[in-house]
Amino acid sequence: MMSDARVPLEHQQPYGTAYEQMLEKVRYEGAYPTREKADETVRLVLAGLGRQLTGDERADLAARLPVEAARVLTAQIPDTQPLTGWAFVKDLAARTGASLATTRWDTGTVFSVVAAHAGPDLITRILGQLPSGYALLFGRAELASAA
Repeated sequence: MMSDARVPLEHQQPYGTAYEQMLEKVRYEGAYPTREKADETVRLVLAGLGRQLTGDERADLAARLPVEAARVLTAQIPDTQPLTGWAFVKDLAARTGASLATTRWDTGTVFSVVAAHAGPDLITRILGQLPSGYALLFGRAELASAA
């Protein structure tokens, strides 16, 4: 669990109910052994997404997420060169030292829960902003235009 080591666990602020529910959904769908692992995964993936999203889509997504998740997303400075979906997974794996398969699983799990909070219209807008490869991570088909 990512916590402030200077504050004893019993004195840390509890999460809000909406974030607790989000963590439980991620824990269940991702088959994580603990809530702490689910929390770590959510924070990692949302931080990565926060480095990719800009503009109205970023603000609208933050408004629909629990406040703790929104803070993680919006605390990131967007990269000047957005990553493709596969590069996003590789970047997260490099940051954590996890395998590509594990990182892909983590990303898909968190993105599926984020999509439920965002709704289909906002996810469509987000996918329109991001480079190719994110649709599959959000559990959607990757449609290519005819050349």
